[in-house]
Amino acid sequence: MERKLIDRKDAEIALTWDLSSLYDSVESMKSDVDRILGNSRKLEADFQGKLEDSNTINSCLDGLREILPVMGRTGAYSHLKFMADTTDNSSLELKSMVSDALSKARSMLSFIDTEILDADEETIKKAIVESPENRHYLKELLRYKPHILGKEAEKVISSLGTVLEAPYNIYNRAKLADMDFGTFTAGGKEHLLGFVLFENGYEFDTDTETRRAAFRKFSDKLSEYQNTVASVYQTKLSTEKALSEIRGFSSVTESLLFSQKVPIEMYDRQIDLIYEKLAPHMRRFAGLLKKIHKLDEMRYEDLKLAVDPEFEPGISAAEAKGHLIQGLSVLGSEYTGMIERAFDERWIDFVQNRGKSTGAFCSSPYGAHPYILISWTERMREVFVLAHELGHAGHFQLSHSRQNVFDSRPSLYFIEAPSTMNEMLMANHLVKSSTDARFRRWVYSTMISRTYYHNFVTHLLEARYQREVYKIIENGGSVTASKLNSIFKEVLMGFWGDSVKMTSGSELTWMRQPHYFMGLYPYTYSAGLTIATEVAKRVEGGDSSAIEDWKRTLESGGTLDPIELAGLAGVDITSDIPLENTIDRIGFLIGEIERLTEEIETDNLN
Repeated sequence: MERKLIDRKDAEIALTWDLSSLYDSVESMKSDVDRILGNSRKLEADFQGKLEDSNTINSCLDGLREILPVMGRTGAYSHLKFMADTTDNSSLELKSMVSDALSKARSMLSFIDTEILDADEETIKKAIVESPENRHYLKELLRYKPHILGKEAEKVISSLGTVLEAPYNIYNRAKLADMDFGTFTAGGKEHLLGFVLFENGYEFDTDTETRRAAFRKFSDKLSEYQNTVASVYQTKLSTEKALSEIRGFSSVTESLLFSQKVPIEMYDRQIDLIYEKLAPHMRRFAGLLKKIHKLDEMRYEDLKLAVDPEFEPGISAAEAKGHLIQGLSVLGSEYTGMIERAFDERWIDFVQNRGKSTGAFCSSPYGAHPYILISWTERMREVFVLAHELGHAGHFQLSHSRQNVFDSRPSLYFIEAPSTMNEMLMANHLVKSSTDARFRRWVYSTMISRTYYHNFVTHLLEARYQREVYKIIENGGSVTASKLNSIFKEVLMGFWGDSVKMTSGSELTWMRQPHYFMGLYPYTYSAGLTIATEVAKRVEGGDSSAIEDWKRTLESGGTLDPIELAGLAGVDITSDIPLENTIDRIGFLIGEIERLTEEIETDNLN
């Protein structure tokens, strides 16, 4: 199949998102930016130096609650326009302008936290009692008190927002706008290559020569940028270290986990237990892929192969809608109504175009509906990706409708549970819909190769690598491209052992994800999927209260910490049991794939 990328201007409108529900024009958005700055100045003028009693504190926070949703909408609008086409300089300029303006607003508003904390604790406790809307914000402020700096220092840090975001933005610019992968030759043909084309296409190509040639060319281009990206990453790490030290944390890791409300023991256990106990199952799966595809050797670039690539149904974006509504109907009419709207009102950007952000994500600004970015490839597996992103959308639709802007976002530790839960529900629905061995094998193998591989392997290995990097930084060291390559290769080899050959270029995988520029994010995927697997097991087992418990959990937003949220959903994440159950589930699915493969092969012989 010929793969190509179009320019954004040539995209079919129906397959792009409609940002007009945020703003009908750039000028409208700029008007809101002016309003943000004006309201921030007014709040500063009205309350700075006056936050001495509970009534004034709550009046100030009431004003802040009105500004934050507008800040979220302007930030989302400029970000989404840029992510749709990073080669569009006008979108880059808009994003930079908004980022600068929001930094100025945050700088003006930075007095709020420091002045509230200057008040005596009894005054703050009185403010908590008097305002349910501000209660959670104030309690969090008290928790952060040991790490809040003086007024002037906080003002300076807030004003540096654009600078602090620079590493992430530079990385994306290099990856999506500057890296030109050109073409490569395989099978006597010339093939166009790009980040999206590789990760959404060539990685899964069943032609061994094409797949491996694409990986070689892709890796060669990454290699050309490795020193630049490593320098940008080192800048991010140095910034995190400096901020953690001036805020009084013992380490970068402690500072990043503090915001997640997760003890370091849970973080370490998540990484170590999976790395040790999941590896044997995944090595077995790699061996199965090697056997099915009759490979001379199992290489790193062969790991994304499908168990049965000829069977996977093709599906249009429109056809996916019906599957998603059926598969997620167990969540109720409000939820499926959200899915209907997502398609009908163009919340989703399906098209593949030059400069578009890779992967998939969901943006959920408070007070507006969510937006989903995905590069649709007409493969049935994309239904799982879309179910995942709709999980984020549904979560924040419920949370935003029940909680105010202060209370709507949960800990990052929990953020991937609703998304992966949807993948579980889709799989359960599809398995129950057919007794055909080949179809069931496709569902199980998709769960392993997409849902569990992506969240429990890809991001787990990223987390293991990331932890090693932070150890170096926390011990006063720094990182270079060669050091990062060495760490990532060692992590890969420790997990895959002799079952997979680490081809030259596999060590550059650290360059492919933006997650390292987003704090301790990678490990949270396995955390979320662990919670989702346990809740899905309750649903599959016929527990009548499971779905209602889950919806209450989603509606709770950020009013509970991760342990409390998981507990509300019926999962005790303080023990090893959920993790071990999830790893056992992966082993069971691989066993089912092996059993069904034998059954299918026997039937074919007869």
